[in-house]
Amino acid sequence: MFSCNIPGAVCQDPRFVGGDGVTFYFHGRKDQDFCLLSDPNLHINAHFIGKRNPKLARDFTWVQSIGILFDDHKLIVGAKKTSTWDDKEDHLYITLNDTPLTLDGKNWNYRNSSLLITRTSPTNGIAIEVENSFRITASVVLIGVEESRVHGYNITNDDCFAHLDLGFKFYNLGEAVNGVLGQTYRWNYVSKIKVSSNMAVMGDIPKYSSSGMLATDCSVSRFGRRNRTPVVDTGEVF
Repeated sequence: MFSCNIPGAVCQDPRFVGGDGVTFYFHGRKDQDFCLLSDPNLHINAHFIGKRNPKLARDFTWVQSIGILFDDHKLIVGAKKTSTWDDKEDHLYITLNDTPLTLDGKNWNYRNSSLLITRTSPTNGIAIEVENSFRITASVVLIGVEESRVHGYNITNDDCFAHLDLGFKFYNLGEAVNGVLGQTYRWNYVSKIKVSSNMAVMGDIPKYSSSGMLATDCSVSRFGRRNRTPVVDTGEVF
């Protein structure tokens, strides 16, 4: 069963558990993209959605989708915008190399070379695996009425802010891996986060900013370092 409290978890108003076991928040900014992990052969960005609370100096944000670059593939996994939630309906979408994948039935799975995508639940949950590289679990969840009330999200009936709860496992990462989450897997990483605070927050938002879901132009990018040609993405987010 998926847990939001183990290393590699990214859940809620993005709450991260780093590879070093330290829990922190990275709020980013709504309607923008940020680099979660960058390594020579793997790059993962996240698209944040959110709401502005006039009482705070930041947005409430959640991860709506992730873009993954590996080998010669481009994979996007995301939560569809929805106003009415139904557990029996899929609120999940997947595209591989710009082609949408159709999730037919509760036993649906997809295999392409080293890539395997399987369901972890009849709807709204999948696992993505690439041999000797990574395993990612993704579940679409909503902001419930009680959660909205407790945290002051002020979610309205037109959008339940469906988003992803994510779990990451990585294999064979390089020593210079970077990104909001990726850097915490370096053997010599020393966290600068004030873990004693009520909400330990990672700053340096511009450092991790990307121009799009499939872009590799964030300042900490390591992807394809041999080519040294960052990719700028102008694609549409669903």
